[in-house]
This record gives sequence, structure tokens and C-alpha cells, in this order.
Amino acid sequence: MGKSGTEKPLFSKVDQIGVLVRDVEAAAKYFEALGIGPFGDPPDHIPAIDRVVHGKLAPDVKNRAKMVQLGEIEFELVQPVSGRSVQRERLEARGEGINHLGIFVDDLEKETAGLVEKGFKVISSGRFPGSGGFAYFDTDKVGGVQIELIQFPPGEYKIKY
Repeated sequence: MGKSGTEKPLFSKVDQIGVLVRDVEAAAKYFEALGIGPFGDPPDHIPAIDRVVHGKLAPDVKNRAKMVQLGEIEFELVQPVSGRSVQRERLEARGEGINHLGIFVDDLEKETAGLVEKGFKVISSGRFPGSGGFAYFDTDKVGGVQIELIQFPPGEYKIKY
């Protein structure tokens, strides 16, 4: 709880599990054969812009994603396509597998500042047109899983795929 006793802890609920794959189409078919799916494409009207990777602008970074809603959790498959993204670095270093836990937030700037204040480093970030964005944190030292904070533009908070 926060200082007032009424704030919920930031990590009281995981909203997204992100898995890195080499071929997003093949991975989606594999999981669909297991009964998970059908997978859909993320909305193209909220693209990531002004992406920063390790403190430097990274306009050449592109990832492909497929998503499905599993109850309250969004299951995301991510394939690095171009540029030196944190996803490409991870895939090359560790292979396919769970990359991140995503937490949907109402105020990305505030929540990012709070984690930075606690000593966690932002390794990649970007914004969405209008408002919102995302920030990946270097939290994989224990357990090998990064944390991504995500703030969708108004009206897009819980996107169904």
C-alpha cells in the first residue's frame, strides 16, 4: 500500500506476458495448435514512436507482435525485425522464451520515475501518438524477466485481440 494506505501496489496484477520468438507466425500457429488463440495483430493506430534503447534514439527498431487475451492476461509473442532492440539483444543472448511481464499503468511518467528512484534502470522506452507509451526496465538480474510498464492512449487501455 502507498503512504495513504489506499493506493494499490504497482505490481498487484500482471497484465501481459511477453515471449520472444524468432518467427511470430510459426509461434502463433504452434500455440494455436495447443488451444491458445486465435492470435491477432496489435492495433496499427498506436505505433511506438520516439523509441529509445540504452539512452539513444532508435528509429530503426521494429518488432512484430501477435497477441491473444487469456482471461485477464494478454499473451504477446514478439519477433525482433530490425534495429538493435532490447528484444533482439535478449533473443540473441538467451534464445526464445519469456521476456517480460507487462503492467498496465495510468501514469507512465509517475510510475517510471518511482522505479528509477528505487534504482531500476530504463533500458528501452517509447511513446504512442497523443499520449501514453512504454518503458522496459533492467530487472532480469534475478529470474531473467524484464518488467514493462505500459500506458495506452485514452480509450485503448484494455485492448481485446
